[in-house]
Amino acid sequence: MPFKVNKDLRHRIPRQRHRVTNWAAYEAGLRARGSLTVWFTEDATEGWRAAPRTTRGGQPSYSGLAIATALTLRALFHLALRQTEGLIASILQLLGLDLAVPDHTTLSRRAETLEV
Repeated sequence: MPFKVNKDLRHRIPRQRHRVTNWAAYEAGLRARGSLTVWFTEDATEGWRAAPRTTRGGQPSYSGLAIATALTLRALFHLALRQTEGLIASILQLLGLDLAVPDHTTLSRRAETLEV
């Protein structure tokens, strides 16, 4: 019989070893896994904009903190740069903060020179 030929090579799902006895806490924990909580402190909102440059060249719009925050969220959720831009925009909108969102080209350029 062909289905029995590779019987030893098939992966089986092991039986659950522990029984769940506290279903309410278990389900609450599963629901909490999908929760997203983001806090922006006053220091973070004040430090979002970059300080004026004293040397020649264009003035940066976003501080290293803003770029590092965006790149951290990008790495955390495995997003592309444009998706990261949208995520930051939606988070700032939900929090009611009037801060500019770094675009994907700024994130890409500043990621190369950002010291973490």
